[in-house]
Amino acid sequence: MKSEYEILQYAEEHTSEEPALLKELNRETHVKMIYPRMLSGHLQGRLLSIISKMLQPENILEIGTYTGYSAICLAEGLQKNGVLHCIEINPEFEEIIRKYIDKSGFSEKIKLHIGDALELLPKMNETFDLVFIDADKEQYLDYYKLVFDKVKPGGIIVADNVLWDGKVMEEKSSDKETRGIKEFNDFIQNDERVENILLPLRDGLMMIRKK
Repeated sequence: MKSEYEILQYAEEHTSEEPALLKELNRETHVKMIYPRMLSGHLQGRLLSIISKMLQPENILEIGTYTGYSAICLAEGLQKNGVLHCIEINPEFEEIIRKYIDKSGFSEKIKLHIGDALELLPKMNETFDLVFIDADKEQYLDYYKLVFDKVKPGGIIVADNVLWDGKVMEEKSSDKETRGIKEFNDFIQNDERVENILLPLRDGLMMIRKK
C-alpha cells in the first residue's frame, strides 16, 4: 500500500508541468510567508486552470487570494476581454500578489480588491461564470449566499478545504472553522438549485454547478 505522499507525487508526475512563474511563486511563498500550505500548488492549480479553460469565462471571482497562485491559474482560461476579480482581506499580501500578477502578463485582466469580502461582495454588480472560494472557513456559507445570485446559470463555484484535514467527519466540532465548513457542505448537499461533487483532492474541493 502506497502512502498518501507517494500517491500525490505520482499524480503530480502525471500532471502537466507547473509553469516556471508559478514554481517561482511557490518557492517564494514557502520561504517568506506564514502558512505556505494555503497555496493551491501544482496539482490543484492545474485543475483550476483546466476548469477555467473549459468554461472560457468572461468574469471570474476569487474570494481569498493569498499570494496570487490560484488567481494566475484561473486567469489562464479567461476570454480575451475577460476579467478576474480577486478579493484579499490581508493588505500585507498585496505586494507579492501584485508582483506576480505583473510578471504573469495578466495584470490588465486581474482586478485586486483589498478588503473584507462580506463588505465588498454586495457592492459588486458583475455576474460571474466561475467563482473560487478559499477564504475564512467559518464564513463559507455567507460567501456562498452573497455570491449565488451573481453566478450565471450553468456557472461553477469551487470551494477549497472542504475536508479540513478530515475534521468535518467528526461528530462534534470544537472549532469555528470546522463548524463553518460542515455547515457549508451540508447546505450545498441539500441545495436543489445546484449539482455538486466533493473531490478528495488535497484538502477537498467542492465543485458546484448552478442549474
